[in-house]
Amino acid sequence: MSTTMDKASAKAREVAIEDFNKAKALAQSAAKSGAYLYPIKGIFYFLSHRSLWKPLLSKLAPTLSLSVVVVVVMFLVAYLPQLAVLVFVNGPLAAFTTILLTLSESSTLINLLSRTFLLQDALVDTFDGVLVARRQTGVLSEGRQLKSGNFNDPMEKLGKLIKSPFEKFTPKAFIRYIMYLPLNFIPVVGTVIFVALQGRARGNSVHTRYFQLKKWSNSQKEAWLKENTAPYTAFGTVATLLELIPFASIFFTFTNTVGAALWAADIEGNNTAMTEMTTPKSRDAGKKAE
Repeated sequence: MSTTMDKASAKAREVAIEDFNKAKALAQSAAKSGAYLYPIKGIFYFLSHRSLWKPLLSKLAPTLSLSVVVVVVMFLVAYLPQLAVLVFVNGPLAAFTTILLTLSESSTLINLLSRTFLLQDALVDTFDGVLVARRQTGVLSEGRQLKSGNFNDPMEKLGKLIKSPFEKFTPKAFIRYIMYLPLNFIPVVGTVIFVALQGRARGNSVHTRYFQLKKWSNSQKEAWLKENTAPYTAFGTVATLLELIPFASIFFTFTNTVGAALWAADIEGNNTAMTEMTTPKSRDAGKKAE
């Protein structure tokens, strides 16, 4: 009996050490890439480049109105019932975790509605405008016409879209969100895990426009995202935390788009640690050479 218990204990320690080493490797990869800094860089870059404000200002009133309505309705409808449950699980932390949960739910609904019906074109214009400002017009020309002339305003160089913009919020993403929602009933740790999982899903979508401009196939995109799981999860987690602030979520949605475009520009310019890795295209070329 004791031998069986010892073997089980040893196996548990082995699994724990293996998982810890994997988590450590992911954390080191995320830190090395610096991807978690791009949402912050996006804030400062956006604030210092007034020309990028145009898409946001054009959508500010309707999106703020939507945010107010969603947040008020969610706190009237969902806050007290969720607090009644969480008070038995989280004790004195229930009020805080319920607020965080309700804000997260509100943010998801705001993003679902605004990205689908209000912001899609404006976010594409913002992403493309940053690529122009960072002189990455070569990759941008694959998906957009560019006006001639050396304009000081990068937004003025944007012409007609050649390719459809970002993917819309998918039912699968919403279903996944609902599935992970019960994690918030686990005190503190559950909420952290929930945000991290949301961050991973958010990170996988931040370069949808970039992949489209690169003309990567689904298999190429999946290979790139798999190879760079940690950087994209780090970016997505920071972006998710910023977008949890409902009344400021529209602002951070745009600054996160700016951060994603700055990151894409750095990848194109070989100015990031991620470019030390092979790209899907170079791997495909290597296979053909063999």
